Amino acid sequence: MDKVDKMDKADKTDKADKTDKVDKMDKVGKNQLFDMFLTFAKIGAFTIGGGWAMIPLIEKDVVEKKKWISKEEFIDIIAIAQSLPGVLAVNTAIFVGYRLKKIPGGILCMLASILPSFFIILLIAIFFKEFQHYPTVAAIFKGIRPAVVALILVPVFTTAKSSKINIRNVFIPICAALLIWLLGVSPVWIVLAAGVGGIIWSIIKMKSER
Repeated sequence: MDKVDKMDKADKTDKADKTDKVDKMDKVGKNQLFDMFLTFAKIGAFTIGGGWAMIPLIEKDVVEKKKWISKEEFIDIIAIAQSLPGVLAVNTAIFVGYRLKKIPGGILCMLASILPSFFIILLIAIFFKEFQHYPTVAAIFKGIRPAVVALILVPVFTTAKSSKINIRNVFIPICAALLIWLLGVSPVWIVLAAGVGGIIWSIIKMKSER
């Protein structure tokens, strides 16, 4: 009987330990979801310029500070997000959220990146007509425009550095930029052509190494 009692106690202890572990994992998961929401809500609320202007802030928080994903993964996510329909920053938020917490994470990060700017723009739309002719408001927007250009240029340089752009392959982004700028070629075709070129280059390199 004593042995049976001891076995029952041991089973109850194991079950209690497993329950505690599950509860702790649930708490960690919920805390990370909340952290993800706050991170993308902060980025969505305080980034001026949207799109590419949000990328360095996402990279700083997600890659460098919290280390949720690697730099290489982040570059791949940007490439995919850029080639798909929709807003670049929102697409990136969805990819990052899904990478961390699957569908709930993707939905949560998408909402977090959209809602702050939605409410801010709604308020501006309501009151902007009354204030747009004020000299102070006009001066503020004149000061913001150059800052937005700087915010867009930052991810260009950081992404180029992470992608290992050098003298031998710098012609690729230059040609892509000229095709988009001068000829109006869609970025989707640029990304697809780059992907095909990467596959061809890998095949040639593998054959040469044999």
